[in-house]
Amino acid sequence: MTTGVTLPRVMRSEWVKFRSLQSSPVTVISALVAMVALGWLTCALNAGRWSQLSEQTRARLEPTALSIQGYVLVQLAFGVLGVLVVSGEYTTGQIRSTFSAVPARTPVLAAKAAVLAAVAFVIGEVAAFAAFLGGQAFLASQDIETNLAEPGVFRAVFGVGLYLTGVGLLGVALGWLIRHTAGAIAALVALIMVVPALAGVLPESWVPHVVPYLPSNAGQALITVRPSALSLPPWTGFAWFCGYVVVALAAAAVVLKRRDA
Repeated sequence: MTTGVTLPRVMRSEWVKFRSLQSSPVTVISALVAMVALGWLTCALNAGRWSQLSEQTRARLEPTALSIQGYVLVQLAFGVLGVLVVSGEYTTGQIRSTFSAVPARTPVLAAKAAVLAAVAFVIGEVAAFAAFLGGQAFLASQDIETNLAEPGVFRAVFGVGLYLTGVGLLGVALGWLIRHTAGAIAALVALIMVVPALAGVLPESWVPHVVPYLPSNAGQALITVRPSALSLPPWTGFAWFCGYVVVALAAAAVVLKRRDA
């Protein structure tokens, strides 16, 4: 880094740019509202029709999952936001000014990743705990609620923020690697949602050796109270997911140093 250019200063600059990005507050607020609203609505609906459900359906319902399932949609919001904090500068051409001020480039990557991670983690945790607590209040009307002291529940709710942070960082990495907003978002959607869905066509003998290790499946093991036969242990799965994130960011750093702005 040149004289006077330090990582804290770069981070402050990136924080200012993040706040000024028009999509940032809209995406953050929308994600927060969507996750809380979906969790509360799902729990309220299931509590309301509890007497009409079969015994088999009742046995399958997991109260924690009902309240935090909004993360399935919210993960895309954070991933897209991660893409935009990078690709937006390429679209406007501001990236040239950024690299003129910080010729070393990698501090810019680190600063953008740190800012996005901090926002995603805080908002993700607030949304997860709000969705959980409100959702359990609805389920309590039928005495089917759970609480944070039950085995695996706190880990699952807290894990939502960790998982969403990882997805946001994947978006940042893809933004640097692809540079184009549409292409990076398409790659993110494919990685997080399409590939796991297509894994169903694999030969049956391959499934246990492939499906649990896919990025989203591995990361979501952390936020599952009742793991399936194809789930990795919670923290093992999250470690695999973090590995994907680290590799993606490392690849982005290499490409960033080698390519022109």
